Amino acid sequence: MTTATEAPARPHVEHFRQVLLWPLRLMPVHGSEGQQAKPWQLLAEMGDKSPWREVVDEFTGDSSSFHERHYNEFVTFLPYVQRFLYGEGLPKHGGNGTAQGSPMRVFRRHDIAAVRVVPRPGDAPITLDTVHVDLYFFLDVDLVLLNVEVAAQSLTLVQAQEVLYRFGRAYPAGWDADGNAQHCLASAEWLDAQGHVLAASDAHQRDAFMAHVSARRAPRIAAHWDYVMQPLVGDHSDHEGPLRFRQIEYYRMPLMAYLALDRPRDLSRSDFVRLGLVTGSGGLDPAGGGALPYGEQHLTDFENKYCYDRFWADGGTAPNTRYLCNGHAMVVVGDAASQFYGCRDRGVLAQFRHQHFLVFLIAHFQKAALLMFSDRMAEALKNLDISDAASVRQFKRAIRYGFGSFLRFTHRYWFHELSEQAQVRALFQMCSQHLGLDPLYAEVKERIAEMNQYLEADSLRRQANTVVRLTVVTIFGLIGTVTTGFLGMNLLAEADAPLDRRLWIFAITFILTTVLTVYTMVKSKRLSDFLDVLSDERLSAWQKAKALVGVWTRKDD
Repeated sequence: MTTATEAPARPHVEHFRQVLLWPLRLMPVHGSEGQQAKPWQLLAEMGDKSPWREVVDEFTGDSSSFHERHYNEFVTFLPYVQRFLYGEGLPKHGGNGTAQGSPMRVFRRHDIAAVRVVPRPGDAPITLDTVHVDLYFFLDVDLVLLNVEVAAQSLTLVQAQEVLYRFGRAYPAGWDADGNAQHCLASAEWLDAQGHVLAASDAHQRDAFMAHVSARRAPRIAAHWDYVMQPLVGDHSDHEGPLRFRQIEYYRMPLMAYLALDRPRDLSRSDFVRLGLVTGSGGLDPAGGGALPYGEQHLTDFENKYCYDRFWADGGTAPNTRYLCNGHAMVVVGDAASQFYGCRDRGVLAQFRHQHFLVFLIAHFQKAALLMFSDRMAEALKNLDISDAASVRQFKRAIRYGFGSFLRFTHRYWFHELSEQAQVRALFQMCSQHLGLDPLYAEVKERIAEMNQYLEADSLRRQANTVVRLTVVTIFGLIGTVTTGFLGMNLLAEADAPLDRRLWIFAITFILTTVLTVYTMVKSKRLSDFLDVLSDERLSAWQKAKALVGVWTRKDD
């Protein structure tokens, strides 16, 4: 029994899951420019040199592995989203086509069994079971998404908050006066099935991170995340590898979290704010509630902006269930005593790991793809040298390839609605709004359209210049044509001359005509200006004569 001087016990996390989703840009594979690069083929061809193996999902493998939760996941989405996620099967009657797989490919590694973390210096180690570690590739889009799901039983609320806040950091944000890495885990170790350490974080090595940024103007990925990605390597790292990636978003990885608590109704508003905005525990006493992480005025609309409270009630199949979403994170909190909330086949846990995960994945894939297209355009402009014809041609190819890729992305991957189910639709809208997908899409589309319009205008200008030159050559060539035609080509009666003499005359005439034509092309711009002046009836004969002389004396701008 709690006495008057004792603080009430804090809600306890009976079951905890965290899902990380890290979007990365794949750098073009050598020799793949202008073609559909398929990095998953390179990964598959590495064989035993790579720990990644392609996942044969429940929709393409043995039907015995297809469960009701997979069926529920499939029917949640609209048909065009189903074709993106699962591909398209062959119709049984009347179809002459072939079955088409999903444009999304998944690879998984099985050597990492757990991760042992120490959230803050002095904290007790926590071992999280690794549910899976996956890589998601997408057809015709140079992106890869790292997906890591971990789980644990029986954590304090503070432990759960600190793991959520610190686990998904690609590198430290800085160091305190004691040399401890800030905002990330004090220690992280990947473990195999026997408990042996596979890789450990090196976030405390301040000099190595600072030297890398100083020398390369790019962040250094922490050692434990670098290990997970292998054989994919950072584009600015010293490691060799055919598949290289580059950071495209903030170093803090987007995350999802599932918390089954013994008493979710005892969570304070401060607890929900810290979970929803993933701010950590704030160094609070595990037994003591706590103040808001930000000012009250800043959080006045927190519930309206970040909470989905359709099931935040004492009744229903999943009582006291609240969803929190800020775009970067999606967190669901519920009652551990509810059988439906913890059901892996039909309940909230199944929905979290299947339908809601795919909603979160699609939203972040769309954002990462748009940022990738924006990066491509910026790089094309950066590499453009207008004085170098080869650079100009490469720029045009890059813009046209980017425009075609963006069109394919729009028709294959860009969705405003994923489902007609109210909950899924609301969660996707929350993700989209907080991530700013629609404004970002409009901005990238406008930039690409402007680049494409520039190429079209430049092409029309070049065609117009060509027509002008051909017109000038035709006009001045017409003088010689009419003259020789009037003379009947008999100015020189050499029809009966010896063959060698006729060949010499032909060669000399050919050379003179070619030189005259080339010279006319060289002077075509000035001759075109002269023809404009000549056709202007308002100008005097003297002005027209000066324009003729200017063909040889005028300097071009």
